[in-house]
Amino acid sequence: MNASYKTLGVTILSGALLMTVASAQTKTAEVFKATATVKTADGKSGSAPITITVDRTMPESEANALAEAFKTGGAAALRKALVGVAPTGTVQVRDGKPTPSRFTLERAVGGGRLLTILTDQPLVFIGANEAGAKPKAGYDFAVIDLQVDAAGAGSGTVAPAAKIKLNGSAFVVEDYSGEVVRLNGVKKTK
Repeated sequence: MNASYKTLGVTILSGALLMTVASAQTKTAEVFKATATVKTADGKSGSAPITITVDRTMPESEANALAEAFKTGGAAALRKALVGVAPTGTVQVRDGKPTPSRFTLERAVGGGRLLTILTDQPLVFIGANEAGAKPKAGYDFAVIDLQVDAAGAGSGTVAPAAKIKLNGSAFVVEDYSGEVVRLNGVKKTK
């Protein structure tokens, strides 16, 4: 796995799960479109359109309860705590079936904001050095970090099939493929 991507995932997810939410819940749905791109160490590349819909962001109390569940019981406890939690939106790759997002946090950064989004199922399994990569135990989530300006334009990253672990007090996101999937040309369309 790319060390800087792993560090970025640790920093963003840690901050997102433990932060004080800077704004109230989103009142109206927002839709962001982008192109997910990946380039592997052996020079292969691929891209796909991705649509991220944010129906709501989480209040601090809801986020803290989920973070505490993870701290005390890991990914299994987080998954159990998510049962009954209303989806926060959806993530759709290409024209596939939309995957519900289960955790969306927002914080102010610079002249814009950072959205950290978690799904409780993988979006797609990329690579792992084989064509038609298959599911692997433990890669049960997807994590998206989307940084946008006041107009809704920006960039981000996505770990489309990820393990989430706790290392001390820091959350670590481990991507199935080990390759950084970048979100380019992010644009708010609604």
